[in-house]
Amino acid sequence: MTPQEIAEKVGESIGTSEWVEMSQERINQFAEATGDHQFIHVDEEKAKMTPFGGTIAHGFLTLSMIPYLAANSDLPRPEGVKMGVNYGGNKTRFINPVRSGKRIRGHWKLVEMVEKRPGQWQQTTEITIEIEGEEKPALIAEWITQLFV
Repeated sequence: MTPQEIAEKVGESIGTSEWVEMSQERINQFAEATGDHQFIHVDEEKAKMTPFGGTIAHGFLTLSMIPYLAANSDLPRPEGVKMGVNYGGNKTRFINPVRSGKRIRGHWKLVEMVEKRPGQWQQTTEITIEIEGEEKPALIAEWITQLFV
């Protein structure tokens, strides 16, 4: 699809990712990478005593899964993109914790797609990350990406 064709989909759901497991190993690796070793993420015995009943993924780990989920989705790929970069977010809400071993997937809705200057498009999407078997999603984020064609 051309960026112009994608722009015609503003207001529509534009893609869903595959499911991916949020394993304890992934959570532990994220704790190592970020230095966030809070017990609710890495200490399975202590975490059992919390209202969560076990360890949970870091909210920022769930958020950081967006690029992986996007790469493993049916999102339209703009023709001729040379580079895409994260530009920022308008809002992010962590709604429901992701328990270790649960699977998540992303859903994208196109909020805006505008050409900022020739060959540079700005795409804003609302991303909902759902947790398999749970009513409430893990998070909802409005994310901005710059695409260069």
